[in-house]
Amino acid sequence: MNRNLQYLVILFVIVVMGQPVMAQNPIIQTKYTADPAPLVYNDTVFLYTSHDEDDAFGFKMEDWLLYTSTDMVNWTDHGVVASLKDFNWVHSDNGAWAPQCIERNGKFYLYCPVPNGLGIGVLVSDSPYGPFKDPIGKPLVKNSTEDIDPTVFIDDDGQAYLYWGNPNLWYVKLNPDMISYSGEIIKDTSFAKRKGQPDPYHYQEGPWMWKHSGNYYMAYASTCCPEGIGYAMSKSSTGPWDYKGMIMDGDPRSSGNHPGIIRYKGKWYVFGFNYVLSKKIATRHSERRSVNVTELMYNADGTIQKLPFWTSTKIKQLGSLNPYQKVEAETIAFSEGVKTDQATEWENESPWNKGRKIAERFFVTSINNGDYTMVKGVNFSKGAAAIELSVASINGGKIELHLDSLKGPLVGTINIPQTGESDLWRTHNAPVKNVNGIHDLYFVFKGEKDLFNFDWWRLKSK
Repeated sequence: MNRNLQYLVILFVIVVMGQPVMAQNPIIQTKYTADPAPLVYNDTVFLYTSHDEDDAFGFKMEDWLLYTSTDMVNWTDHGVVASLKDFNWVHSDNGAWAPQCIERNGKFYLYCPVPNGLGIGVLVSDSPYGPFKDPIGKPLVKNSTEDIDPTVFIDDDGQAYLYWGNPNLWYVKLNPDMISYSGEIIKDTSFAKRKGQPDPYHYQEGPWMWKHSGNYYMAYASTCCPEGIGYAMSKSSTGPWDYKGMIMDGDPRSSGNHPGIIRYKGKWYVFGFNYVLSKKIATRHSERRSVNVTELMYNADGTIQKLPFWTSTKIKQLGSLNPYQKVEAETIAFSEGVKTDQATEWENESPWNKGRKIAERFFVTSINNGDYTMVKGVNFSKGAAAIELSVASINGGKIELHLDSLKGPLVGTINIPQTGESDLWRTHNAPVKNVNGIHDLYFVFKGEKDLFNFDWWRLKSK
């Protein structure tokens, strides 16, 4: 089967049959995400991403998003974690490109390129969830027009480094405070472009630095365009670097790519992006990207095994999902049609006085007939008697619970009456058929349009 025909078959299955071929990829379907920057902290993957707006054609990027997972397939949306507005010296609402977050001594440092050649900024928080604040009120790095795509790395001796750049790779030594640097900014001679000479490293942009088994690795968007993911190895955090080849070749279906690489629960993973969701709804190219992930494998000599393009990859779930505790509705492995949103809740809110901020509520919205969300690997070890969930009804409708596929066994139906109040949250209970074992659970929405908003759910055992 040729590549174009294979792609059409994949789209047919997704669009017509209503079930994704590879449920984990793209891992986020409710928003357009790019430039993945994963961080492992407290046994959780914190995935920071840039954010393409729904109406983007060129790059329209105003903020950075956060998702978390403990099993690599179900991802919880935490909404906007930071934006260009957090830098009071930035006077543009577009240009929130590839970030990276790192933890040191209980603080979290988010390194962000800022628009209009202003450099690379840094935000700091006491929590990986934010809020993030600007500690210096100016760029951390302002070196050249190449100040984009920062990656940060702390070596075994405690020395931290910041790398960045397009079309060259630059780096500098960070001070222990992580918000200042010492010494000169250095252009890496291994990756440096030389006019009229071959470019054996094929470096473009989007560097990602890590260490494994005594080897230092630099992965990056390579060989534009389309961009794949290339990599080089060294015995030092500052080179010299030895080009080793491609982790993933470029593919005509995706003009760009951007690696993010982590070790989690004994396995290595590489993140990147493609355009498969945007191409489902439009033939015209737009910068509306979607983050993907797959497992990364090393050879005995430390080199990396080459991977197929994103749409041919999937990963195994680590563990299972506990349905007997509150599960946020925006915890999703795959979905169709819906979006996610967030709203601030205030104490004694009125048109004249909002009072004290109580919480930030995240929820699933834009729910219409036939839309669905799915969570993978739900562990029904205690059986099931009922489901409890929180929704804010608009036109009302119902939620059908199916096992393992959209048309799998129906184990429960929750009827949601019409209220017309999208901010009035009510808890509903409904019986479900007893279930045992581990199953994928589909929430299939039925009704007309603008049915309700969906906040959380929980199973009750027998």
